[in-house]
Amino acid sequence: MSALSTRPRTVARTATGTGATLALATVALAATGTAGHAADYTVQEGDTLTSIARRAGTDVARIAADNALADPSRVRAGQVLRLPEKAAPAPAPAASAATYTVRSGDTVSAVAARHGTSVAAIVAANGLDARAFVRAGQVLTIPGATGAPAPGATPAAAGGAYTVRSGDTVSAIAARHGTTVQAVVAANGLDARATIRAGQTLTVPGAATPAAPPAAPAATGASHTVRAGDTVSALAARHGTTVAAVVAANGLDARATIRTGQTLTIPGAATPAAPATQLVGNTFAGRTYAPQVVDAANQNKATLLATGAPSRAAMQAKVAATAVAMGVDPALAQAVAHQESGFDHTSVSPANAIGTMQVIPSSGEWASQLVGRDLNLLDPDDNVVAGVAILRSLVRTSGDDLPTAIASYYQGASSVKRNGMFSDTRRYVANVQTLMTRFR
Repeated sequence: MSALSTRPRTVARTATGTGATLALATVALAATGTAGHAADYTVQEGDTLTSIARRAGTDVARIAADNALADPSRVRAGQVLRLPEKAAPAPAPAASAATYTVRSGDTVSAVAARHGTSVAAIVAANGLDARAFVRAGQVLTIPGATGAPAPGATPAAAGGAYTVRSGDTVSAIAARHGTTVQAVVAANGLDARATIRAGQTLTVPGAATPAAPPAAPAATGASHTVRAGDTVSALAARHGTTVAAVVAANGLDARATIRTGQTLTIPGAATPAAPATQLVGNTFAGRTYAPQVVDAANQNKATLLATGAPSRAAMQAKVAATAVAMGVDPALAQAVAHQESGFDHTSVSPANAIGTMQVIPSSGEWASQLVGRDLNLLDPDDNVVAGVAILRSLVRTSGDDLPTAIASYYQGASSVKRNGMFSDTRRYVANVQTLMTRFR
């Protein structure tokens, strides 16, 4: 599978003149830490980079970049960190985190949901890898949790038990009880396929058991016909709902697989109106794109503009820190991001290449497989993870041939292998290699 198809995206021109010089000077200043920092902070026992960033009013990527952390998921007591222009955080309160012993069938996402925290916070607090892999018996630190279950204990079922009837699925049961597939799977130690059988008694956390299942769940939201390039995560983000809700409402499998032409129920939200203006055109470099692709690009552009995005400097810091954490040359990752979007996370191309790293949805699905979790390309952090994961894979498969890896990101690995580099691809590679020298 190629990393990225031969699709144009919003390619940033190489900056020149006073503006470029000023931008580079600002980046250099932030990287060296010679200005813009209020104080140093000594890491306390139990601190995580996530909790420090939250208390200091900044983000993990900024602290990681400013302190050249090789692995942002690991900090140690006594380590001194330089913080940006905010007051140094107060030491974390003694009860700011809980511990939890992993049970068979648990996933990090389910544990996070039960404790009212996030996957990223648990990954950072426990030094987990990009796949967020956990094993039965492992003791996790759960940052920011309140009222967490005791370690190793089975969480109480707020609604009691449910006996499986013929034809039931976990997604349908979760939808009827107002809970999630992940919560039911985790509470009952089900396998990845969420297999159940008639007569089986399930613990259904978070809701009371209904007297009898309704004949068919009412569609509380809107319907959407799947277009080429759609993903469940992107649809959920555009409609202001969650992946779990869409999966449950439509009886999707654990991979949330959908197909072009399929009609989905989108619970809890009305169908978003089409953008009032055409935010993204339908042609690039002489190629015209299908209406459904351009429509999806315009919807994604409207969503990004409506929700807001981090600054270009913040996105650059995220790219650098993520590359270091994932073992990719940060100069390469920054050069690609600069060439693709100029670190503008609101960028969307006519081919529906999204965000800072300009990743198309099909490549986002591949990136999700590479890191072992569902990535939302509209989310700034997930977008960067997707692009860096793809770069890492391409560098590995191309051996020492860096130009081929860069070309494959732009043109697609299979196309480069089959056709060689197109003329615009050769220009792209040359631009990226030139930009790499700026980010050394």
